[in-house]
Amino acid sequence: MSVSMRDLDPAFQGAGQKVGIEVWRIENFSPAPIPKSSIGKFFTGDSYIVLKTTALKTGALRHDIHYWLGKDTSQDEAGTAAVKTVELDAALGGRAVQYREVQGHETEKFLSYFKPCIIPQEGGVASGFKHVEAEEHITRLFVCRGKHVVHVKEVPFARSSLNHDDIYILDTKSKIFQFNGSNSSIQERAKALEVVQYIKDTYHDGSCEVATVEDGRLMADADSGEFWGFFGGFAPLPRKTANAEDRTVTFDTKKLFCVLKGKANPVEGDSLEREMLDTNKCYILDCELEVFVWMGRTTSLDDRKVASGAAEEMIRSSGRPKSQMIRIIEGFETVPFRSKFDTWPQETNTTVSEEGRGRVAALLQRQGVNVRGLMKAAPPKEELEAFIDCTGNLQVWRVNGQEKTLLQADDHSKFYSGDCYVFQYSYPGEEKEEVLIGTWFGKQSVEEERASAVSMASKMVESMKFVPAQARIYEGKEPLQFFVIMQSFIVFKGGVSSGYKKYIAEKEVDDDTYNENGLALFRIQGSGPENMQAIQVDPVASSLNSSYCYILHNDSSVFTWIGNLATSTDQELVERQLDLIKPNLQTRAQKEGSESEQFWELLGGKTEYSGQKLTKEPESDPHLFSCTFTKDILKVTEIYNFTQDDLMTEDIFIVDCHSEIFVWVGQEVVPKTKLLALTIGEKFIEKDSLLEKLSPEAPIYVIMEGGEPSFFTRFFTSWDSSKSAMHGNSFQRKLKIVKNGGTPVAEKPKRRTPASYGGRASVPDKSQQRSRTMSLSPDRVRVRGRSPAFNALAATFENQNARNLSTPPPVVRKLYPRSVTPDSAKLAPKSSAIASRSALFEQFKTPPQEPLIPKSIKASPKTPESPAPESNSKGKEEKKENDKEEKSMSSRIESQTIQEDAKEGVEDEEDLPAYPYERLKTTSPDPISDIDVTRREAYLSSEEFKEKFGMTKEAFYKLPKWKQNKFKMAVQLF
Repeated sequence: MSVSMRDLDPAFQGAGQKVGIEVWRIENFSPAPIPKSSIGKFFTGDSYIVLKTTALKTGALRHDIHYWLGKDTSQDEAGTAAVKTVELDAALGGRAVQYREVQGHETEKFLSYFKPCIIPQEGGVASGFKHVEAEEHITRLFVCRGKHVVHVKEVPFARSSLNHDDIYILDTKSKIFQFNGSNSSIQERAKALEVVQYIKDTYHDGSCEVATVEDGRLMADADSGEFWGFFGGFAPLPRKTANAEDRTVTFDTKKLFCVLKGKANPVEGDSLEREMLDTNKCYILDCELEVFVWMGRTTSLDDRKVASGAAEEMIRSSGRPKSQMIRIIEGFETVPFRSKFDTWPQETNTTVSEEGRGRVAALLQRQGVNVRGLMKAAPPKEELEAFIDCTGNLQVWRVNGQEKTLLQADDHSKFYSGDCYVFQYSYPGEEKEEVLIGTWFGKQSVEEERASAVSMASKMVESMKFVPAQARIYEGKEPLQFFVIMQSFIVFKGGVSSGYKKYIAEKEVDDDTYNENGLALFRIQGSGPENMQAIQVDPVASSLNSSYCYILHNDSSVFTWIGNLATSTDQELVERQLDLIKPNLQTRAQKEGSESEQFWELLGGKTEYSGQKLTKEPESDPHLFSCTFTKDILKVTEIYNFTQDDLMTEDIFIVDCHSEIFVWVGQEVVPKTKLLALTIGEKFIEKDSLLEKLSPEAPIYVIMEGGEPSFFTRFFTSWDSSKSAMHGNSFQRKLKIVKNGGTPVAEKPKRRTPASYGGRASVPDKSQQRSRTMSLSPDRVRVRGRSPAFNALAATFENQNARNLSTPPPVVRKLYPRSVTPDSAKLAPKSSAIASRSALFEQFKTPPQEPLIPKSIKASPKTPESPAPESNSKGKEEKKENDKEEKSMSSRIESQTIQEDAKEGVEDEEDLPAYPYERLKTTSPDPISDIDVTRREAYLSSEEFKEKFGMTKEAFYKLPKWKQNKFKMAVQLF
């Protein structure tokens, strides 16, 4: 239901189209917009409408509408605000959630829009009220309550207003005092200091003294004496007496009413079921503190106004000023509303599946039909960013019962589905070295070894004083950060651990552990050389998928299968994974629709298979929760519109983005509770506070305060690491900031040494480290792996018979050098190696054609070379001579690499011939020969280049390489 723009109040024209807050005040029974400079200022005699517009990850806009009623507002103005709110919602499409806010009893969501607080001023526009203009400063006393958002209320300036349970702010002309009741918490005191800062900035232009007074310290210091002097001297405070406003409803009643002709009629039933709600009617669900108005999708605007009026009357007649009224539309029910019902069906997304379309397209393509129009792809999505540097050091252990075995560097990324692993990854962070310690559980792994892995990882974190972040990852639910760390990740079937072997023996099941000489099928997936996986699947035709490429092998044959919907990037990844899985055999390429009989025979015959790309849990908009965990019971409170300042060092918080769970642990949390952080994350998934059907295998991260990685801080609009570097509890830290004029005072952190575990050395044994591909971040000077010149040299050491025969000859240039596995790199004697190098450099000198070596991002450091076995007949002098010659060659290579690196950004300066796009793209039926295939875009004319890329060549080559590659992939030039 919606209203026409003709009937819409002119003040609402264009409302809700931009992210942010819009406010209207009711003046003469009509809404009048409030200027941005006055947003956050409220008067007790007025009524307001507040619209909060938020952009979701899906690109849609979400609207929350609140109407705020001052304690002195007239009944007519309050009614006008309620009615106009319904009209505004209808104009926005009828999807907004509407909240009734009463002064002094506002919802936490409403207060979160105006952090740190709102302090309503006396006055109003109606009924003879006038806005009070402050001519001379008046001493005022405020009481502050709240741990996450602060409810501020002005109370009489008298000693009788004080008590031991609350926090008070005394605002005098020259000084602001904060009085901390002895029973108040540290977190409440810290939040109250934000109000002190607000008062200081708003009413004192940021220049006045601030003092804190602790309840029970008597006249211990000058500030205390001065504070009590305003009250006529110190005297014992009375105990707090509960008044009507302080009383809370402890029982949970739920009564459902159907609104007919303006009257609320009870709905009979033993339990609340979704089926009780009729789309043609409006209902009231009375839960004492919360009163929900549910409006069916087909109800009229008048019906909704009448139902809202009936709910208002229900609250007023029962004398419940603290009750909050929330109005919701069918189909957009909130989590608190749905949780009141005994049963509520799972929401069904109305997204159109591509499964059917993919199958039809693949079938038609096999028959030779051009399906380009049918399968027209959507614009390329922005590639997800890993937010982790991939240049660090990795150590991996396989769990074997109660022990763990350190893996060789060659096996770091080769996991078995029946095993559990522990990994430690140290990498350069924004300001210091970061460490991530994690566990990976295979789908077939046993529970005993999973528990052992968690225990081992927790002990590693504890031994490093809880500095590293910790991760718990399940097979099939790996986050992008994990894949970037592992880079070329392979998952084999079966397992080699004692726990797995014992399990299959007890269950008397077949051991399907991967055998390199047996039959195996691998699905290849990923987004590029720094994020590619090979997953072993059942060797049957139904395991195939038209959207992927596969590797199939037995003891003597290797096939690659290219699905009709696979991309050129997928095909590139197959070539790379062949080097790791089966590097020593000739491969036979199979295109979907033209497979050989032998291929189908190995798979047991041809059957139906899918064409839809596998999808992972999407990342949703993040939600922040404060947690308390006592006696194995987890209680959570959501914090709306959160910022870094909402994280208190005494507490544990959880960031939930659906696909991943982050448990943040403050420095002041006791060590015993820190050890339970992972358990808290698991309890949170079980609790499923947002009713979002969280996967029990969703990745869980434990993040320690002061060591927040970028993949955690990205959820906050801004992050100041100096706040974590401050010492003391939350109150002490905030007090330093307030007294320092609002700027964090960071203590100098201790210099952190490179972290390691399992040895005395501060850096892991180099033999256990592998060469890491460098970060893609354009903000850092990074090296993209080994210099291509060194890769060319490494190829001269390689046994030609051992090379994968499907690999193109070295003359063919690729953007990324293919990885050389340690198994295939057979070392030659030094003398022949030096001769080969010399011959290679002679080749580098002569050719006038385009350079063979692609430009790297920045100057590359020297890559350590594998030592060649020495001949025992060589003497020391010959050895020194050879070493000297090697160093000379290395310096020449490095010099050449640096010269090439200096050219980045000016690749367009070369005078290259221009060719049409249709012949340059990777899928061209008539491709151009004799071009540098790593720089196809350089052969486009300036006009066609700008048409395809939307920018000039000069602008394009100023982009970082990773971004260039992404653009080239989008137009099939990669």
